[in-house]
Amino acid sequence: MAPLRYARTPIEIESPEELGYDSISYNLAESSFADQRLSDYGIDTDVGDLLLQYGDHLGLPRLRELIAAESAETGGSDPNGIGPDQVTVTSGAAPALFIVATALLGPGDHALIQAPNYATNLETPRMLGADLEHVEIRYEDGWELDVDRLASQIRPETKLISITYPHNPTGAMIDAETLERIVGLVDDHPTARLLLDETYRSLAPEPLPLAASLSERDRALSISSMSKTYGLPGLRMGWIINRDPELAETLLAAKEQILICGSTADEEMAARVLEAKDRILPPIRAKIDEHLGIVRGWLAADDVRDVFEWVEPRAGVVGIPRLRDPDVIDIDRFYKTLLENHGTYVGPGHWFDQPRSSFRLGFGWPTTDELHKGLAGLLAAAADAAK
Repeated sequence: MAPLRYARTPIEIESPEELGYDSISYNLAESSFADQRLSDYGIDTDVGDLLLQYGDHLGLPRLRELIAAESAETGGSDPNGIGPDQVTVTSGAAPALFIVATALLGPGDHALIQAPNYATNLETPRMLGADLEHVEIRYEDGWELDVDRLASQIRPETKLISITYPHNPTGAMIDAETLERIVGLVDDHPTARLLLDETYRSLAPEPLPLAASLSERDRALSISSMSKTYGLPGLRMGWIINRDPELAETLLAAKEQILICGSTADEEMAARVLEAKDRILPPIRAKIDEHLGIVRGWLAADDVRDVFEWVEPRAGVVGIPRLRDPDVIDIDRFYKTLLENHGTYVGPGHWFDQPRSSFRLGFGWPTTDELHKGLAGLLAAAADAAK
C-alpha cells in the first residue's frame, strides 16, 4: 500500500488562526459560537488534584454518560438505545471523522460524500484512495438534499454515505422524515453505512433524532463535538456514537493506535461543561438567533439586496451569501480590500469548492458590534471592487 498522501487544505492554510487573529478586526469567517473561557461559563477549572493517568480508552465514563443522556434529550428517538458504552470520545470531531473513514474505507471503496462540506469529510476519503462521489446540494435548489438522487447514486458496493446536518457551510437542514428515509436506504443495503456529522445538532430549533438511534441494523454513526456549539475548540473534545459492537471494537482499536486515550484533564473539563449545559446553551441560542436576525435585516436593505443574496440558514451559525452579479465585481480585489481596507474576513467559496463569488459568513462568532461593522465592510468592499 502506498503512503497516505496528506495535503493541507485551503480552509486550514487560510484559516483565521493561521492568518493571525490580530490582523482581523471583524471575523465573519468562523463556523462556531465565539471562543470562550471556561470561566465565562462559570465552570470550576480546578484540576489540581486530578491524577493525570492514562484514562479509560473509550473516554471518561461520566463524560460518556452525559453524552448519551444529551443525545436522548435532544431528539433521540430511542432514549434507551444509546448507552455510554456506545460512545467513543475523541480529540474533536476531525479525529472522529478520520477514525471512521480509515476504519471503513480503503483504495477503490465507493463513498458518497455530501458537497459542499467540512473539509475533513471530503479530504480523508480522498487521501485513502476511495472512489469518492459527491452528493451535491446547490444554491439554486435552496441547498435542499434530493434523496431520490442520492438513492440513485448508491451502488451495490457502496461502503459509506456521509452527510452533515445542520449543514456546514450552508446552514441547510433536513427534517426527521428525510433522515429516517436515508437511514432506511442504508438499512436496506448490504454494505453501506451512514455517517451523520451532527456537530451543530444542539443549535437546531428542532434537533433531529440521533442518526445512530434510528438504524434497525446499527448501520448509522453520529459524530459531534464541543467546538462549534459551545465555542470551546481548544478543549479538543468530540465523540462517535455507534451501536454496532463489532465496529465499536474497530473504532476503539483505531483510537488506541493513534491516541491510546484522551486527555484526562480535557475530558474532566468537558464533563463539567455538559453538566451545566441547561444553563449554558439557552443564552448561546438566543445570541445566535439575534445575530441571524441582524444578517437577515442587512440583506433585506435595498442597497445590500442589489449586491448580495443568500438562502437563509435554517440551523447552525453559518450561511453562504453570494454576489448577485459577480461579473461587475473584481473578485480578487473584493477579498483584498475587504480585509486590508475594512478589516473583515469571510470564508471564500474556494474553501468549499464553490465559486469565489460566494463565501461562508459566520454570524455566531463575532460580537454584535463586530457583526454590524463586518457586514458594513462587505458592502463597502463590493463598492470598492466594482468594475
